[in-house]
Amino acid sequence: MTLENNTIDTKDMTSSKEQSAPLKWAIAGGGMLGLTLALRMAKQGHDVTLVEAGPTLGGLASIWKLGDVMWDRHYHVTLMSDSRLLNLIEEIGLSDDLKWVETKTGFYTGGKLYSMSDTAEFLKFPPLNLIEKLRLGGTIFYASKIRNWKRLEKIKVADWLARWSGKGTFEKIWEPLLKAKLGESYKRTAASFIWAHISRMYKARRTGLKKEMFGYVTGGYRSIIQRLGDLLEEMNVDIKVDHPISNIQKQADGSFSIDFQNQPSQSFDRVIMTTPNSIMSRVCADISQDEKDRFDKVEYLGIVCASLLLKKPISKFYVTNITDTWVPMTAVIEMTTIVDTDEFGGKSLVYLPKYVPADHELFDKSDQEIEESFVAALEKMYPDFSRDDVEAFKISRVRSVMAIPTLRYSELLPPMKSSVDGLYFVNSSYILRGNLNVNETITIAEEAMETVLKAELEKVAG
Repeated sequence: MTLENNTIDTKDMTSSKEQSAPLKWAIAGGGMLGLTLALRMAKQGHDVTLVEAGPTLGGLASIWKLGDVMWDRHYHVTLMSDSRLLNLIEEIGLSDDLKWVETKTGFYTGGKLYSMSDTAEFLKFPPLNLIEKLRLGGTIFYASKIRNWKRLEKIKVADWLARWSGKGTFEKIWEPLLKAKLGESYKRTAASFIWAHISRMYKARRTGLKKEMFGYVTGGYRSIIQRLGDLLEEMNVDIKVDHPISNIQKQADGSFSIDFQNQPSQSFDRVIMTTPNSIMSRVCADISQDEKDRFDKVEYLGIVCASLLLKKPISKFYVTNITDTWVPMTAVIEMTTIVDTDEFGGKSLVYLPKYVPADHELFDKSDQEIEESFVAALEKMYPDFSRDDVEAFKISRVRSVMAIPTLRYSELLPPMKSSVDGLYFVNSSYILRGNLNVNETITIAEEAMETVLKAELEKVAG
């Protein structure tokens, strides 16, 4: 793996300590969380093998080909408040490739498209009366100031929003948005969910300017993933793709035997699982029944996400939130409002995500059925849009994407240090103070290094 015009001295990335017979660590899952863990551990001089079930690294941040364009399989954006992600980008030498753009937000409600990107537009927003607007604005401001998020875990998000925003605002805005994102699961979701979303987006507005400034790295996550892969190889991390795990079992000598589908088994001294809970519950043979039960109780949202390469942009908004229930998508994401069209050969890239439960019928529909449904909706929403503008249409399906923070969610999860000595759980379901995004997955990895893994790593290194 190489990336032109980006070199970094890795001499300072390896520990100066000499170790005799270092323990062999396996990290299961080659997404941004697993890649971050591998980088941190390799920098400390540990013997690391990174195992990915898919054909490429990246997980939800992986890339694919859409028409003639290579870009992210799912939509991602960097906020100025994403300190962990920005630090990682700087660390791997890609800060100069980071571009910042002011963005706008749209709302599609009542069959009409509105801009709601500043205070003046907010005050003119027709679906809400003045009192409802003031209560909506007050709710957002109040949520942005809350620091004790744990108390919100005990309150249903619907109850909390209805209380602070009022019945009218809740029914016109919040409830349709919650249903679009969470389906009927919103009725079991804690208020900490909306707090985390508001808190992150509120920080995106620069102090004083009050503008939404979103960023991306030239080349998208292809540049970041490739750079991380290059660095890991330089630090002798063994990267294995196309290695789905079928079983992990502890042996009499204390080591772990990992069985792979269609690949020889291998032995490791320690294992870190970054995979979804359903996989951990299925392949970790020795964990307790209580741990399996806890994992199985975590509800996951999946995603069916369409990528469209268009001849021209569809709107001026990065994100268009949708409250009309007839629209089959959760939102419309116009990446070309942020990313230079040169990245897409002069074309426009649009994402149409739909978040649904893992067992939803949408996963079983054909690409043609989904395409017809989504494109027909765009024709109704945007009078200037024509299906003749579509040059490429491709669908990504992932059944386990985001763990839903239900009531008292933090009390549900088992400890990261499992009941099996040497086996650890470090995945995105442990995101407690935010919603799923790349910055939060990096945070989970680095906080695990600083807490639950620290004693083990220091013991081994020392």
